[in-house]
Amino acid sequence: MSQKAIKSEFSIKDLENLSGVKAHTIRIWEKRYNLLQPNRSDTNIRNYDLNNLTKLLNVSILNAHGFKISKIADLGEDEIMQKVKELVISNNTHHAINAFKIAMVTFDSELFDRTYNQLLTQHSFREIFLEIFVELLQQMGYLWQTKTITPAQEHFISTLIKQKILINVERIQNGGHRSDKTYILFLPVNEIHDIGLLYIHFELLLKGLKSIYLGSSVPIDNLAETQKIFKKTEFVSYFTVEPSIETVEEYLQEFDQVILQERGEKLHLLGKNAMNTASLKNVIKYQSIPEAIESI
Repeated sequence: MSQKAIKSEFSIKDLENLSGVKAHTIRIWEKRYNLLQPNRSDTNIRNYDLNNLTKLLNVSILNAHGFKISKIADLGEDEIMQKVKELVISNNTHHAINAFKIAMVTFDSELFDRTYNQLLTQHSFREIFLEIFVELLQQMGYLWQTKTITPAQEHFISTLIKQKILINVERIQNGGHRSDKTYILFLPVNEIHDIGLLYIHFELLLKGLKSIYLGSSVPIDNLAETQKIFKKTEFVSYFTVEPSIETVEEYLQEFDQVILQERGEKLHLLGKNAMNTASLKNVIKYQSIPEAIESI
């Protein structure tokens, strides 16, 4: 089976998906102001390189903050970059997300860290995750669906985000616990999307609660054995891909019977595959991470 190649050239539709600027507008900016310099195929189809993509993302930031395109067109690329950096310093979420997108497309961990560290000068890690990383992850899902990015690019940026969560977990995980209840965080077998769950682990520790993070692909019988070690437990999970929508109710019925009913404990559940299932007494579902954090 052939694998999807990592792009070094982008269609105008790719640019639209990544920047949020409509293709029609990009064409006008290109024709009227010479903002971009695409290559053209033998059949006269536009293709844009990474420099064009980066410039468009930066131009879109300035334009969204009141700069007229005619004025931006008069600026050199270094001047455009400098003005964008000034917006970063003044708490610009739009720029940060675009910078993270560039880091993703170009596999630039230094740009990711530089952008993140600039955000830290005026935001807490909690604010960065909930206000910026969550939005970035949602946009990445769309970019994946439209085949604008590859699995390699998605994994690259996801790993960098997880590193930041783990650094913050390490800073607080040795604090005391204000409850004798233990929260066990896990993903079901074949579920690997763990960023949301890992962040909830951070939030529980921040609250002073005892949280055990087991990670991905944990069988139900393993959870039953883990449960025996602690007097009081509650479980937290995230169903994004697995169990599939067709089997999630069957999974929850088994989980309820094997894990929850004997001691009347709870499963706190997030993720799109869990939202439309029948209600169970011991399963609490949440639409978002902030909702779960507030309730647990």
